[in-house]
Amino acid sequence: MAAWVWHSFSAWFWNPSVWLPPNYDWKDLVPNEKVRYANWADLWTYPIGMALLAIPLRFLVLNKLVYNKIALAVGLRNIKPRPAAPNEILESLFSHYKSNPPEEEIRRCASKLDWSVRKVERWLRQRTAMNHISKFTKFMECSWQCTYYTFIFVYGLYVMWGKSWFWDILYCWYDYPHHSVDDDVWWYYMISLSFYWCMTFTHFFEVRRKDFWQMFFHHLVTIALITFSWTCNLTRIGTLVLIVHDCADIPLQLSKMSIYSGHKAFCDVVFTIFALLWIITRVGIYPIWIVYSTAIDAPTIVPMFPAYYIFNGLLIVLLVLHVYWTYLILRIIASTLQKGSVEDNRSSSDPSDISFEDDERKRN
Repeated sequence: MAAWVWHSFSAWFWNPSVWLPPNYDWKDLVPNEKVRYANWADLWTYPIGMALLAIPLRFLVLNKLVYNKIALAVGLRNIKPRPAAPNEILESLFSHYKSNPPEEEIRRCASKLDWSVRKVERWLRQRTAMNHISKFTKFMECSWQCTYYTFIFVYGLYVMWGKSWFWDILYCWYDYPHHSVDDDVWWYYMISLSFYWCMTFTHFFEVRRKDFWQMFFHHLVTIALITFSWTCNLTRIGTLVLIVHDCADIPLQLSKMSIYSGHKAFCDVVFTIFALLWIITRVGIYPIWIVYSTAIDAPTIVPMFPAYYIFNGLLIVLLVLHVYWTYLILRIIASTLQKGSVEDNRSSSDPSDISFEDDERKRN
């Protein structure tokens, strides 16, 4: 019975009229000597396995042997706060109110413990400090992302330089879906997807930002886009989306690292480069070159099908996120022009997670 249900669901889910252009069947995309089509099973073996390997590589190898030493070299210190003494009553108070309990609650707990109000407040400060993630840890987090984005952007350029669709986007649609997936494109996809799986797995253990859920949603949208483009053999347009998105993340991470380490002048320079690259690629090249081609060019060359509309919808969702983050970046630029330094009154968010001195001073 279970086997029949699974077979029925699989037949319904993988209906070729949903996933492929009209008059195509899955048997038309079976690899042969001339064409190596994207294999859907690859998405659930290699990237997830690579992501699970990347987590210990990052935390047990690179953090300890590389990023730790770089952080120390630029003047950061891994100072751990003194832990608060275990106390069930105050722990319950902290769990409910975090660092800002009402005064009457503090007095009630002080009376119950026969402590002074000042002693309770001191305990709460120590307990809050235990949850604070230091600049040292943030620096290492950014170092990991900077390493990845530098590598993947350079590798992406190497892969894409000789591809026809990199120079003429219409080749993304000519002769579709009979597009062979070369070995270098295969690795480009597997490495990129493994990174976003890794980021999703570790997202709840990372520095918690104001745009925590936006970033989590961003990871899921990116994974969905990569998965959709691979499943429908839209790998050509998928590689273009990847390379356009990777370049601005390098100066972004460098900006974070420099502000965490106190090199504000360098941060200002790199942040300017980042802001220009972000605006050019995310709200310039991406919608004008890629989204325009998927929405306008593709229907004139390729018969449309349901999965393609979903793919286009995900591209537009990603664009909406870009517009939101661009608004935040422009706020930082306006603040910089007024105050003469890169600042923000938020507790960090994706493109503008540049720390921001005022925020850091308040928290430390």
